[in-house]
Amino acid sequence: MAHKTFISYKYDEARSYRDVVIDALGDDGQYYRGETAESSNISSLTVNSIKRRLGAMIYDTTVTIVLISPNMKKSSWMEWEIAYSLRNTARKEKHSSANGLIGVVIPVNGDYSWFIEGMQGGDGCSFVSYPHEGEYVFELIYRNRDNRRNLKYVCDNCGTVNELSDSYMSYVTLENFIEKPSFYIDNAYNKSLVAEEEFELVKRA
Repeated sequence: MAHKTFISYKYDEARSYRDVVIDALGDDGQYYRGETAESSNISSLTVNSIKRRLGAMIYDTTVTIVLISPNMKKSSWMEWEIAYSLRNTARKEKHSSANGLIGVVIPVNGDYSWFIEGMQGGDGCSFVSYPHEGEYVFELIYRNRDNRRNLKYVCDNCGTVNELSDSYMSYVTLENFIEKPSFYIDNAYNKSLVAEEEFELVKRA
Protein backbone atom coordinates (compact mmCIF):
# COMPACT_ATOMS: atom_id res chain seq x y z
CA MET A 1 0.00 0.00 0.00
CA ALA A 2 1.38 3.42 -0.95
CA HIS A 3 1.78 6.11 1.70
CA LYS A 4 2.51 9.81 1.44
CA THR A 5 6.14 10.33 2.37
CA PHE A 6 8.56 13.13 3.27
CA ILE A 7 12.37 12.88 3.21
CA SER A 8 14.44 14.71 5.82
CA TYR A 9 18.09 15.08 4.80
CA LYS A 10 21.13 17.36 4.98
CA TYR A 11 21.01 19.15 1.64
CA ASP A 12 24.69 19.55 0.81
CA GLU A 13 25.53 16.01 1.94
CA ALA A 14 22.61 13.81 0.96
CA ARG A 15 20.59 15.43 -1.83
CA SER A 16 21.88 12.90 -4.39
CA TYR A 17 20.73 10.10 -2.07
CA ARG A 18 17.35 11.84 -1.76
CA ASP A 19 17.01 11.42 -5.51
CA VAL A 20 18.06 7.76 -5.28
CA VAL A 21 15.32 7.15 -2.70
CA ILE A 22 12.68 8.97 -4.77
CA ASP A 23 13.67 6.93 -7.84
CA ALA A 24 13.43 3.72 -5.78
CA LEU A 25 9.83 4.55 -4.91
CA GLY A 26 8.89 3.99 -8.54
CA ASP A 27 5.20 4.58 -9.18
CA ASP A 28 4.73 5.31 -5.47
CA GLY A 29 6.90 8.39 -5.97
CA GLN A 30 3.70 10.21 -6.92
CA TYR A 31 2.86 10.20 -3.19
CA TYR A 32 6.14 11.89 -2.22
CA ARG A 33 5.49 15.34 -0.74
CA GLY A 34 8.97 16.73 -0.01
CA GLU A 35 11.57 18.63 -1.99
CA THR A 36 12.91 17.42 -5.31
CA ALA A 37 15.67 18.57 -7.65
CA GLU A 38 13.11 20.88 -9.26
CA SER A 39 12.08 22.56 -5.99
CA SER A 40 12.81 26.24 -5.58
CA ASN A 41 15.54 27.32 -3.16
CA ILE A 42 13.99 28.31 0.17
CA SER A 43 17.18 29.29 1.98
CA SER A 44 16.52 33.01 1.43
CA LEU A 45 13.10 32.87 3.12
CA THR A 46 12.54 33.89 6.73
CA VAL A 47 12.62 31.21 9.42
CA ASN A 48 8.85 31.38 9.89
CA SER A 49 8.24 31.14 6.15
CA ILE A 50 10.48 28.07 5.90
CA LYS A 51 8.69 26.46 8.83
CA ARG A 52 5.31 27.10 7.23
CA ARG A 53 6.46 25.64 3.93
CA LEU A 54 8.06 22.54 5.45
CA GLY A 55 5.17 22.08 7.85
CA ALA A 56 2.69 22.09 4.98
CA MET A 57 4.70 19.37 3.23
CA ILE A 58 5.01 17.17 6.31
CA TYR A 59 1.43 17.64 7.51
CA ASP A 60 0.04 15.80 4.51
CA THR A 61 2.31 12.76 4.97
CA THR A 62 2.24 9.61 7.11
CA VAL A 63 5.86 8.43 6.91
CA THR A 64 9.09 10.43 7.22
CA ILE A 65 12.25 8.92 5.74
CA VAL A 66 15.33 10.29 7.51
CA LEU A 67 18.62 10.05 5.61
CA ILE A 68 21.29 9.25 8.19
CA SER A 69 24.54 10.90 7.09
CA PRO A 70 27.78 11.78 8.93
CA ASN A 71 27.10 15.51 9.30
CA MET A 72 23.34 15.49 9.65
CA LYS A 73 23.54 17.11 13.11
CA LYS A 74 24.89 20.24 11.41
CA SER A 75 21.65 20.59 9.46
CA SER A 76 19.60 23.66 10.31
CA TRP A 77 16.29 21.93 9.73
CA MET A 78 16.42 18.16 10.11
CA GLU A 79 15.77 18.01 13.84
CA TRP A 80 12.82 20.41 13.45
CA GLU A 81 11.43 18.30 10.58
CA ILE A 82 11.63 15.11 12.64
CA ALA A 83 9.99 16.76 15.64
CA TYR A 84 7.23 18.18 13.43
CA SER A 85 6.71 14.71 11.95
CA LEU A 86 6.01 13.36 15.43
CA ARG A 87 3.45 16.04 16.35
CA ASN A 88 -0.27 15.54 16.59
CA THR A 89 -1.48 18.48 14.51
CA ALA A 90 -4.96 19.80 13.79
CA ARG A 91 -5.80 22.11 10.91
CA LYS A 92 -9.43 23.13 10.62
CA GLU A 93 -11.31 19.82 10.55
CA LYS A 94 -8.30 17.66 9.64
CA HIS A 95 -6.07 15.91 12.15
CA SER A 96 -2.56 14.59 11.56
CA SER A 97 -1.04 12.04 13.95
CA ALA A 98 2.64 11.17 14.40
CA ASN A 99 4.33 9.99 11.23
CA GLY A 100 6.06 6.65 11.06
CA LEU A 101 9.85 7.06 10.93
CA ILE A 102 12.51 5.12 9.07
CA GLY A 103 16.22 5.96 9.17
CA VAL A 104 18.00 5.17 5.90
CA VAL A 105 21.75 5.02 6.47
CA ILE A 106 23.76 6.26 3.50
CA PRO A 107 27.17 4.76 2.66
CA VAL A 108 30.48 6.58 2.88
CA ASN A 109 33.10 5.44 0.39
CA GLY A 110 30.85 2.54 -0.48
CA ASP A 111 30.29 1.08 2.97
CA TYR A 112 28.37 1.63 6.20
CA SER A 113 31.09 0.99 8.78
CA TRP A 114 31.10 4.67 9.76
CA PHE A 115 27.77 3.99 11.51
CA ILE A 116 26.99 0.26 11.57
CA GLU A 117 29.13 -2.41 13.20
CA GLY A 118 28.58 -6.15 13.10
CA MET A 119 29.01 -7.77 16.51
CA GLN A 120 29.10 -11.26 17.96
CA GLY A 121 28.13 -12.02 21.54
CA GLY A 122 29.87 -14.44 23.84
CA ASP A 123 27.16 -16.97 23.11
CA GLY A 124 27.92 -16.82 19.38
CA CYS A 125 24.87 -14.68 18.56
CA SER A 126 25.49 -12.22 15.71
CA PHE A 127 23.85 -8.81 15.76
CA VAL A 128 24.24 -5.25 14.49
CA SER A 129 25.38 -2.37 16.70
CA TYR A 130 25.51 1.41 16.28
CA PRO A 131 28.38 2.33 18.62
CA HIS A 132 28.66 5.96 17.50
CA GLU A 133 24.95 6.65 17.30
CA GLY A 134 25.05 9.47 19.84
CA GLU A 135 27.83 11.18 17.92
CA TYR A 136 26.05 11.16 14.57
CA VAL A 137 22.30 11.44 15.14
CA PHE A 138 20.00 13.75 17.05
CA GLU A 139 18.91 12.80 20.56
CA LEU A 140 15.34 12.79 19.26
CA ILE A 141 16.28 9.87 17.02
CA TYR A 142 18.11 7.62 19.45
CA ARG A 143 15.54 8.20 22.19
CA ASN A 144 12.92 6.73 19.84
CA ARG A 145 14.83 3.50 19.47
CA ASP A 146 14.31 0.27 21.46
CA ASN A 147 11.27 2.06 22.86
CA ARG A 148 8.46 -0.45 22.47
CA ARG A 149 6.74 -0.80 25.82
CA ASN A 150 6.92 -4.59 25.75
CA LEU A 151 10.26 -5.38 24.16
CA LYS A 152 10.61 -8.89 22.78
CA TYR A 153 14.21 -9.99 22.88
CA VAL A 154 15.50 -11.87 19.85
CA CYS A 155 18.12 -13.36 22.14
CA ASP A 156 17.66 -13.31 25.92
CA ASN A 157 21.36 -13.95 26.51
CA CYS A 158 22.70 -10.88 24.70
CA GLY A 159 19.55 -8.78 25.03
CA THR A 160 19.15 -7.93 21.35
CA VAL A 161 15.78 -6.79 20.03
CA ASN A 162 14.14 -6.81 16.62
CA GLU A 163 15.26 -3.71 14.72
CA LEU A 164 12.03 -3.32 12.78
CA SER A 165 9.45 -4.14 15.42
CA ASP A 166 10.87 -2.78 18.67
CA SER A 167 12.27 0.60 17.61
CA TYR A 168 9.88 3.32 16.47
CA MET A 169 12.79 4.75 14.50
CA SER A 170 14.37 1.76 12.77
CA TYR A 171 17.58 1.88 10.77
CA VAL A 172 18.08 0.29 7.35
CA THR A 173 20.94 0.63 4.90
CA LEU A 174 20.27 2.51 1.68
CA GLU A 175 21.11 -0.67 -0.22
CA ASN A 176 18.44 -2.67 1.59
CA PHE A 177 15.88 0.14 1.44
CA ILE A 178 16.02 0.59 -2.32
CA GLU A 179 15.54 -3.16 -2.81
CA LYS A 180 12.10 -3.08 -1.17
CA PRO A 181 11.08 0.44 -0.15
CA SER A 182 7.39 -0.43 0.25
CA PHE A 183 8.26 -3.04 2.88
CA TYR A 184 10.12 -0.55 5.07
CA ILE A 185 7.62 2.26 4.53
CA ASP A 186 4.74 -0.07 5.42
CA ASN A 187 6.63 -1.15 8.55
CA ALA A 188 7.05 2.46 9.69
CA TYR A 189 3.43 3.30 8.89
CA ASN A 190 2.06 0.25 10.75
CA LYS A 191 3.98 1.24 13.87
CA SER A 192 2.53 4.74 13.64
CA LEU A 193 -0.96 3.25 13.93
CA VAL A 194 -0.13 1.92 17.41
CA ALA A 195 2.37 4.62 18.37
CA GLU A 196 0.62 6.00 21.44
CA GLU A 197 -0.44 2.61 22.80
CA GLU A 198 2.67 0.52 22.20
CA PHE A 199 5.65 2.90 22.12
CA GLU A 200 7.23 5.34 24.56
CA LEU A 201 7.37 8.12 21.99
CA VAL A 202 9.70 11.05 22.57
CA LYS A 203 8.45 13.95 20.51
CA ARG A 204 10.88 16.68 21.52
CA ALA A 205 14.63 16.72 22.09
